Amino acid sequence: MNRGRRRPYAAAAVTVACALALLATPALTLQAAAAPLPPPPPKKTLEQVRTEIDGLYRQAAAATDAYNLAEERTEKQSAEIVRLARMIENGRKRIDTLKAQAGATARAQYRSGGIPDSAQLVLTGDPQLFLDTAGRLREGAKATTDLIAELSRAQAELNTYASEAGDNWTRLEADRVRQAEAKKEINDKIAAARKLESELAAEERERLRRLEELARQQAQTKWLGSGILAELTAEATPEGRKAIESALAQVGKPYVWGAEGPDSFDCSGLTQSAWAAAGKRIPRTSQEQWRLLPRVQPEDMRPGDLIVYYRDASHIGMYIGDGKMVHAPRPGRNVTVAGAGSMEILGIVRPS
Repeated sequence: MNRGRRRPYAAAAVTVACALALLATPALTLQAAAAPLPPPPPKKTLEQVRTEIDGLYRQAAAATDAYNLAEERTEKQSAEIVRLARMIENGRKRIDTLKAQAGATARAQYRSGGIPDSAQLVLTGDPQLFLDTAGRLREGAKATTDLIAELSRAQAELNTYASEAGDNWTRLEADRVRQAEAKKEINDKIAAARKLESELAAEERERLRRLEELARQQAQTKWLGSGILAELTAEATPEGRKAIESALAQVGKPYVWGAEGPDSFDCSGLTQSAWAAAGKRIPRTSQEQWRLLPRVQPEDMRPGDLIVYYRDASHIGMYIGDGKMVHAPRPGRNVTVAGAGSMEILGIVRPS
């Protein structure tokens, strides 16, 4: 009896508890809304922004090198595939010719009565005819052997060309993927750097430009303070003078990543184009120029030599004498003359 009476009271207690919970919810929500927000992150200093922008453009330059190298490889692979395709076509024509020759030999034998020369040699009783037949037999056997051997060689060459073409196609596709990946990274880094700059007020952008220039001047002053100019020759080779004249003629033209001229350049496109004007073919990218060209000691540097910058060899310029160099700096800048020591120098290479 008592248990039955408790049920209504228990139900009522649950209802009251739910009601209290519902009444309490708005209060909790108001308390949460009233809680203080976390403080905003501290604003970056202009020097921090400058360092970040500089890093992004350097990463874009490294990706540009990867893009340019992949592009150069795809051009070579495409040309090689075309060459191999011609060789394959010529090989097929040669095999068809050899097969036609073999068919003609078989038909001639059939028209002669179908009696092999070896059988005719056994049946003859004429000594002179015996000797003539034996000579023809040896010549025919050698011609047949040579024909079969040549046909086998032609088929083997055709198989080799086809295999090489397949390998080149595989490498071509891999380099196209690398090109696409590098292109995306370049655009992403440049967009990020420009976004940082666009968030600055006009006055801050001008101060940022002055900070960039100050950093370059300080690096150049330190480099000159080492006494390096006293050790350097001012004389260039005839080829070096031609390369310098070509590079200086591009001053004022815009930097565009992947560009080799004549209207725009990236850093290694400028140095490659300038030395091409002097009659010297050098690698396409700054990293390949650093890796493959002969290196010289800083005190032996002369006008026309190339100065490679940063530990990853992501930038390059041409020394023109008097402590200066000409280079294509980065997106948003034009080809210009600057202090040769205004950036971190990795080393010097000599195209000639």
